[in-house]
Amino acid sequence: MALTSWIASANDSNSDFPLANLPYGVFRHADKTRIGVAIGDQVLDLHACATAGLLDTLSAFIIHACTASVLNPLMSLGPHPWSALRGKITELLSAEHADEAKRLRVASVLVPMVEAEMQLPAHIGDYTDFYASIHHATRVGKLFRPDNPLLPNYKYVPIGYHGRASSIVASGHEIRRPSGQTRPSQDAAPSFGPARSLDYELEVGFFIGPGNSLGSPIPIGEAEQHIFGLCLVNDWSARDIQSWEYQPLGPFLAKNFATTISPWVVPIEALAPYRVSAAARPDGDPEALPYMASQEKAAFDLTLEVYLQSTQMLQEGLPPARVSQGNMRDLYWSLAQLLTHHASNGCNLRPGDLLATGTISGPDEGSEGCLLEMKHRAQPLRLPTGETRVFLHDGDQVIFRAFAQREGLPRIGFGECSGIVTAALG
Repeated sequence: MALTSWIASANDSNSDFPLANLPYGVFRHADKTRIGVAIGDQVLDLHACATAGLLDTLSAFIIHACTASVLNPLMSLGPHPWSALRGKITELLSAEHADEAKRLRVASVLVPMVEAEMQLPAHIGDYTDFYASIHHATRVGKLFRPDNPLLPNYKYVPIGYHGRASSIVASGHEIRRPSGQTRPSQDAAPSFGPARSLDYELEVGFFIGPGNSLGSPIPIGEAEQHIFGLCLVNDWSARDIQSWEYQPLGPFLAKNFATTISPWVVPIEALAPYRVSAAARPDGDPEALPYMASQEKAAFDLTLEVYLQSTQMLQEGLPPARVSQGNMRDLYWSLAQLLTHHASNGCNLRPGDLLATGTISGPDEGSEGCLLEMKHRAQPLRLPTGETRVFLHDGDQVIFRAFAQREGLPRIGFGECSGIVTAALG
C-alpha cells in the first residue's frame, strides 16, 4: 500500500508529485533561489528546512548541500546520502509519521507551487545527446537510405554528440526560431535565413552524480550509482539546417540554439518499482560488448507524451492535443550503457553534467518522437482545428509529459517540459 502524505494534494491520483516521487528542483521565491522538493501542489524549501533544524539527524555534508542554490553539491554526494535525505523528507511529509507539532514546523517551510519560479536545476557543465532509439534511427534512416537505414555501427556502439550546455533552458522559456544556412536542393545555391523545418525531439535526460576522474572508466555494474535523477528534454532541431551542415561531423547549429528541460529531477530511487527488462533485441542482432553487458531490469516503464497547441487552438479555447505517445522501455540502449560507454575511454563525467537519450520512439504509428518521423504517414499531422503540421509554426507550443504507473503503485510524474516557438529575429 502506498504511503500517504498529510499534504492532501499529494494524495490525488492525478498528481505528478505523490510522496513516492519527491523530485528535486531549484526555484525562486521572495527574491531567494533555493533547492526544493515537489510534493502535491507545494514545494518543500530545503534551505529553510536546514535552517529550522528539520534535517539535524543527517550528516553535515547533506545539510550543507541542501543550502546551495543549485543541485550540484547534492548530486556529488552519491547514492547513500541521497537515500538518507530522501528518507528524512519522506518522514517529514508522511501522514504515518508526522505529529501535529512537526507538521506545523514543516508547513512553515512550504511554498505554493504556483508561486515558485522554476530555474535550471543544476549548473550544467557539459551536455551529451545520444541516439538510443532504434525505431527513431530506423525511420529517419529510411528517409535518406531506404534500403539501408541503419549504419553498420548502430547495433554495436551508442551514437552520441556533444551538445551546447549554454543554451539549455528551463521549461516555459520561449524558443526563437533559428536562422541558418540551408540548401533546399542540389540544384540551388545555399542561402541564409529563418529555418523552415523546425522540429521537436522527445527525450529523457539524466543528471550525473559523483562522476569519475579523468582516465578512469565507470564499470557497467556501477553506472547507476552515478545517476542522480531523470528529467524530460526537448532537443529542438532545425531539420533544413541540419541536412545541409551535418556531414561530415554531425549536429552543430541546427541543434545548439536551444534545448529545453523540465525543472523537476525525479530520483532514480523513485523509479525503482517501475523497472522492467529492456525490449528484446531482434533475432540476429549482436549482444552488447562485454563492457556494456546489459543488467537485469535496466529499462524503465515510463510513458512519454507529446502535446501540441497552435495559436488558433489557443484563440478558440482548445486545450493542447496529444499527438504521440511512446515508452522509454523501447530504447535500444539503457541509461547505464550510455553512461558506461561515455566514460569508457576515460572521459570524466562531473556532477550536474546532463546526458540525454536522443529521440524516443516506439515501433507503431502514433509513437513517433518527432515530426520528421511522421513523414512516413499517409497524411500529415492534423490538429483539432483542421490545421496540419509537417513542421512547427511560429506560435506553436510543444509540451512533453511523462509518468510511470503500475497497478497497486502511485503515479510518478515529471511535470511539464514546454516551449513556445517565436518568430526569428529580423
